[in-house]
Amino acid sequence: QVQLVESGGGLVQAGGSLRLSCAASGRTFSSRAMGWFRQAPGKEREIVAAISWSGDMTYYADSVKSRFTISRDNAKNTVYLQMNSLKSADTGVYYCAATNTNARWYSITYNQGNEYDYWGQGTQVTVSS
Repeated sequence: QVQLVESGGGLVQAGGSLRLSCAASGRTFSSRAMGWFRQAPGKEREIVAAISWSGDMTYYADSVKSRFTISRDNAKNTVYLQMNSLKSADTGVYYCAATNTNARWYSITYNQGNEYDYWGQGTQVTVSS
């Protein structure tokens, strides 16, 4: 079992920045690929960014490319999402997700929600225009 706890959400003006963190329990964090998803009111959940188990592969949704950066620190069991130049369209609940440990065999990212086995409770990000 893996527990994921997100933090760092809040209210920010358009153009501002936030850094989300996701702390994972257990000793298998470094074997799992990680992802950040978001869900806006009335919309389906969507992938924001993903990172391979080693951190050498990353994926970004087109809507956040060049503004968001995903990273991980396997020594701290933590994955981060640095969000810059925030827009009102970035408002939503942001979820951290982890794959199973088979991800350690592949240097790839996982971009579909159904590829993830564990989810955090989410953190609210609100961008005011």
